[in-house]
Amino acid sequence: MLGGRYELGQMIGTGGMADVFLAQDKRLSREVAVKILRSELLRDSTFVSRFRKEALAAAGLNHPGIVAVYDSGEEENQSGSKTPYIVMERVNGQTLRELIQRGERLPITRVAELTRGILDALDYSHKKGIIHRDIKPGNVMLTEAGDVKVMDFGIARALDESATMTNTWNVVGTAQYLAPEQATGSNADARSDLYAVGCVFYELLTGRPPFTGETPVAIAYQHVSAEITKATQLQPTLPTAVDDFLSVALAKNPDHRYQSAGAMMTDLVKLSRGEAITTEIPRKTMSRRNFIVIGVAALLALSIGGIFMFNGKSSSIITVPNVVGLTESEARELLQNFTITIERAPNARIPKDRVAAQLPVATSRVTSGSSITLTLSDGRGESIVPTDIIGKSLEEARALLNSAGLLVARTIQVDSELSPGSVIRILPEPGTSLPAGSSVTLEIASGNVKVPDLIGSSKIQAQTTLIQAGFLVRFIEAFDPAQPDGIVIAQAPAAGEARTLGSFVTVTINTPSNQPSTEETPTP
Repeated sequence: MLGGRYELGQMIGTGGMADVFLAQDKRLSREVAVKILRSELLRDSTFVSRFRKEALAAAGLNHPGIVAVYDSGEEENQSGSKTPYIVMERVNGQTLRELIQRGERLPITRVAELTRGILDALDYSHKKGIIHRDIKPGNVMLTEAGDVKVMDFGIARALDESATMTNTWNVVGTAQYLAPEQATGSNADARSDLYAVGCVFYELLTGRPPFTGETPVAIAYQHVSAEITKATQLQPTLPTAVDDFLSVALAKNPDHRYQSAGAMMTDLVKLSRGEAITTEIPRKTMSRRNFIVIGVAALLALSIGGIFMFNGKSSSIITVPNVVGLTESEARELLQNFTITIERAPNARIPKDRVAAQLPVATSRVTSGSSITLTLSDGRGESIVPTDIIGKSLEEARALLNSAGLLVARTIQVDSELSPGSVIRILPEPGTSLPAGSSVTLEIASGNVKVPDLIGSSKIQAQTTLIQAGFLVRFIEAFDPAQPDGIVIAQAPAAGEARTLGSFVTVTINTPSNQPSTEETPTP
């Protein structure tokens, strides 16, 4: 129960920064979605700050096209650290990413309508002084009614703040939808969001993003220096006005793009009506030499800067860099302060011979010289569900599964005597062979256990049973002449009810006395 109000249910989504759970708001009796920062990121102040900024940014946005934020807070853990969470509107529907992955092709009028929905939400947020910076199909929901809702303002910033790429392995934004100025470390503004919208529009029409590559670095380089394949070349039935629209939306120079979401919407309306795009198309093109210079600058920003950041030797405590997606030699270059162990496993998402998983995970703080295990991808193949996952924490289980080339599709909280958050079951069963990239379901100990049946037990038996089960005991006395003296004649909660470990169970002892008394056992 978060904040004494939100009862968590099953996990309904997961991302690089947070997990999303279905929850019940007990105070208002409504279903909500709760986003919780992943526990392995709590040590990183950057991620914690970014998560808190999302709560502040989204809470100030009240628009039908933006997923509403109802509440936020921080829950204290057993270790004493605080886990931030955000309570959001529960949206029933699908993301544009799911729609694209199913291979659905929408008519251009519907694509224009969906894109206008995104732009309408961004027009509102931009006027409020907030840029999103991570517009992508996975961050756009399509409700059951067919309406668009933009979500995940996790890396949003105010327009008057410096908004650039922070370092190599924390690219601000997702590579396939990254504006050139973000890739090179220049300031991002509202026009960077519009570039990302152009990328989404392109992908909805063609089924693929404008640029693809084996690593985020390679994709970011293309945004800076490569020309896109015209949408009409991939889908010849599209009108040529689509290429005119995209040449403005995806211009390398922000000054040559649409300058506002409203201006972009105006041309979308024309496009959906079959009218020509009259916005002036930039004629000035950047020379190949300048492309190369800027591209090299991007690569320097994407690689050398991060090496200095992560390989500094001024302290014995260092931050583990993210090497997923790199070749073994590239990873070793960044991990000179570590003892490296190499393993191999199939992985459907990561190209062969590139790092598919690492343990410890990125952003962990470790001692210089520590061991790190890298799992290199064998490409598509069969993966084996790990056999040593039961009893592990969720983050440990996730790392083991990633190393095996598998993903976590959902988690189910189950009452158990195991420590809260421990894996008690995995489906399919351990040892099962699955295609690489498949998903599994984890049953996680909720921290609740069932109250044992104490009726008829002696006082000492009841106390021993409850303490061993993890409960505290409160004794009261009453008298029932039909029952033997000294036994338990009632208990609250009743046997079989689930309660949190460490909570009190009230036990009534049959005592022939005129002066009933109460007694609490000390905390064990």
